Amino acid sequence: MRMKKILVLAGLAVAGWLYLHEPAATWRGLPAPRDPVQATSGLPAPFLHEDYTITPLARYKVTAVVLGRERYRNDRGAELAPVDLALGWGPMSIAAVINDLKISQSGRWYEYGWSDEPPLEPGQIAANSANTHCLPADKSVRHQLLAVKRHELVTLEGYLVEITGPDGYHWRSSLTRADTGARSCEVIWVTAVSHRSL
Repeated sequence: MRMKKILVLAGLAVAGWLYLHEPAATWRGLPAPRDPVQATSGLPAPFLHEDYTITPLARYKVTAVVLGRERYRNDRGAELAPVDLALGWGPMSIAAVINDLKISQSGRWYEYGWSDEPPLEPGQIAANSANTHCLPADKSVRHQLLAVKRHELVTLEGYLVEITGPDGYHWRSSLTRADTGARSCEVIWVTAVSHRSL
């Protein structure tokens, strides 16, 4: 019994160390040079998904570095969006920039900070990164989303959406990359996903 307790404590210590000492980004260059592509023409009509109405607001495609990944199981949005991806493109896909930031996610929020001086102007950090609530369109997309890892290059395709549901439930995507704070996250109905190591 004592040995089992020691092994559990050792496992917790290792997990804590790994959480606090995540590997640094090591790639060179600019793996995600382009801004997300967004368009409002030719959108499908609103559709039902279980007890929710999904209204497409814009067609959306983004290729970005995964700055962080957070799995959700217990909040109200978990049945719709089981994972949030903090994504960075343009200068926010440069390894040296990412390594100079402390990035975290919790409670559906994405936060970043720095020790002395920011590696980019704060406005550039905000405009070239986003917390993305990912709603898989089917089981295959869900499987792929849950397999995405931090520091991979990911491409998501689908729609930025507004969701309404029982008891007045409402969740609406931001439609600009320049906002920050509450209601600034992208809520994307993901129809296709690909990812690879850098």
